Amino acid sequence: MGPLRSFLWKIRVPAHFSFALACILLLNPAAGRIAIAQESGAPAGALRAPELQSQPPEPQSQESQAPASNYDRAIFRTPIPSDQLAFLNHFAGAKSGDLFRDKQFRKLMHSILPDCMFHYGWDVPPAEAFNRVMSSSKTPVEIREGRYLTLFANHGPYLGGRGFIWLDMKDGIALAGFYFHPTNGEPTPTVTVFSSQVKEDSIRLSQLPPDFVDQLTQWSEATQIAPVTTRYFIGNTNRKILLEHDEDYCAAADGSAELLGCEQLNADAADIDLTAAYYLDQTNHATNATAWMIVDPDQEAWIQLRENACRGVPDFLGCRIRITRQRTHVIINRHSVAQLPHK
Repeated sequence: MGPLRSFLWKIRVPAHFSFALACILLLNPAAGRIAIAQESGAPAGALRAPELQSQPPEPQSQESQAPASNYDRAIFRTPIPSDQLAFLNHFAGAKSGDLFRDKQFRKLMHSILPDCMFHYGWDVPPAEAFNRVMSSSKTPVEIREGRYLTLFANHGPYLGGRGFIWLDMKDGIALAGFYFHPTNGEPTPTVTVFSSQVKEDSIRLSQLPPDFVDQLTQWSEATQIAPVTTRYFIGNTNRKILLEHDEDYCAAADGSAELLGCEQLNADAADIDLTAAYYLDQTNHATNATAWMIVDPDQEAWIQLRENACRGVPDFLGCRIRITRQRTHVIINRHSVAQLPHK
């Protein structure tokens, strides 16, 4: 059972189904047509979404096969000048905490972490959250290929906090990742990626630099972070947005049974992104939201519609992934972020 249902919903059809269906028809006409077909007693084939009827069954969901990399250099604005990064070469192999406490690096942090409030136990600026987990880290600083620098903190003081900071010293690009277990009512645990150089309304993991994505994966594995975890992104808009999973967990299997349950991981990733999208929508994308997630009958009805729609499809998980990702995009585009004020 995916994390969406285990965390939020016990599937059932609410009493006011007709109202829920009307809402779903407005937000997702294809899913609404599926429900109408079911209620009218249509054959199983008629319950499939239109895009599924015209495609032959596939061994893996086409939707789950994310591109290897769609790195978009253009989303990073105001690169850090190279003369401000040259001193970092002297810290190769040093303790991450030593670099983090360095005066030049602390000045550099203003170009890396956005100026907002972040809830790590209580509301603090992101720089303070990183200070609490990074300042005493003894993990060595890494410099790869003469340009990619990473410093790590694997054990924070509370709530499982840990983080890492990544810089491309050649292109002047910087990102930081922070993991912890929120206790404020949101989905937990979470990974939040920060960069004050990015000012986008939506973002996917594949848009970020490949070396950063590799380091995020290695850091997650080394610190025993689950491969599918709620992910957010906070850039220079004073808004927390979804960092959507678009990697394919079956790619590593290479056509074999090397990665057992990989398609279930793809389905879980789609579910967890939908959960995060609901939460962000309900909290108005606040960077320091502290609110218990609200579940309404429309959400419960949609889960039942999805299960009914995919029940007769040969590629059941692939169907679930496609429909869930469509729903996620409906939620994240419900309010045009571009029309909302930025800081």
